[in-house]
Amino acid sequence: MVTQHQHSQIDSAPGTDRKLRVLSGIQPSGNFHLGNYLGAIRNWVNQQDKYDNSFCIVDLHALSLATTRESLRANIRNIANIIVASGVDPSSCTLFVQSDVAAHSELCWVLQSVTQFGELRRMTQFKDKSGGHDESVSAALFTYPVLQAADILLHDADLVPVGEDQKQHIELTRDVAHRFNQRYGQTFILPRPDIKRDGARIMALDDPTTKMSKSSPNPNSYIALSDAPDAIRRKIRRAVTDSGAEIVVDPAKPALTNLISIYAILNEMTPEAVQERFVGQGYGAFKAALGDSVVDAIGPIQQRLAELEGSPDIIDGILRAGAEKARKQGADTMTNVRERVGLGGY
Repeated sequence: MVTQHQHSQIDSAPGTDRKLRVLSGIQPSGNFHLGNYLGAIRNWVNQQDKYDNSFCIVDLHALSLATTRESLRANIRNIANIIVASGVDPSSCTLFVQSDVAAHSELCWVLQSVTQFGELRRMTQFKDKSGGHDESVSAALFTYPVLQAADILLHDADLVPVGEDQKQHIELTRDVAHRFNQRYGQTFILPRPDIKRDGARIMALDDPTTKMSKSSPNPNSYIALSDAPDAIRRKIRRAVTDSGAEIVVDPAKPALTNLISIYAILNEMTPEAVQERFVGQGYGAFKAALGDSVVDAIGPIQQRLAELEGSPDIIDGILRAGAEKARKQGADTMTNVRERVGLGGY
């Protein structure tokens, strides 16, 4: 296995003055929530001037689980609107839909030839999502990490923002790229994971042992970006807390620590500073302040989202332009890959 390098703070590619390339993917499924925003898109917005960014709506990945045409198309448009409404500037990045760039699928097939069955079988996400029913789930769920590797390598990504649970997939991508390079000659950059500690794991409001999830059957466990202010404040008031009354960061108080983390991120503070701010105040005062912070953060996004939903041509144009840029990058990579492997060319 290729060893994993530590995340470098260098903002340009080694030996060049170009910005580091970043590929971020997001799956179009379900109801987008606060945890998604804090863990992913907020970071995209904050770093969009720092890197050469490509943001990909990975609709092919969504096919690894059962879906319908109507829900898939609606979710693609919804997530595209949310990305732009959250502050991602399409003029300074490439925003596109994965299936609009056929090279993703082509490279996935090529990379399967240098990916080992045992490697995929050891992927913890496959074990989790298959739920012990690996004989009946789709083959797409099994080969999901290879398509993810193709997404990354197709766009020469130096960094891939992921959560800790996706680190194993980036390690596989590095191993696959290294194996391809050894067999066919230097072709791919070995990408590194960019794991954010702040916002990486926003937990459910009703259960601090599980991540906030849009697939939860309990709508009170997450804050959807579509929630009205009153609903947001009500969900936070009802969020589980721990014993005691002091606002303290403590591993023994995971529910309260989760709420403090959300407040800290939204107000650009450390958890310790939040603790200091609320000395002598109880859960009621803290939850009221947290509710206001969430409403203040989501409000402008909801306003811009309504504007985009009322003018669908805006997103259509953004995705068409992004697909054109992404197709060119994909074509350049695949020309090199085909020549290296010896495919076609007649």
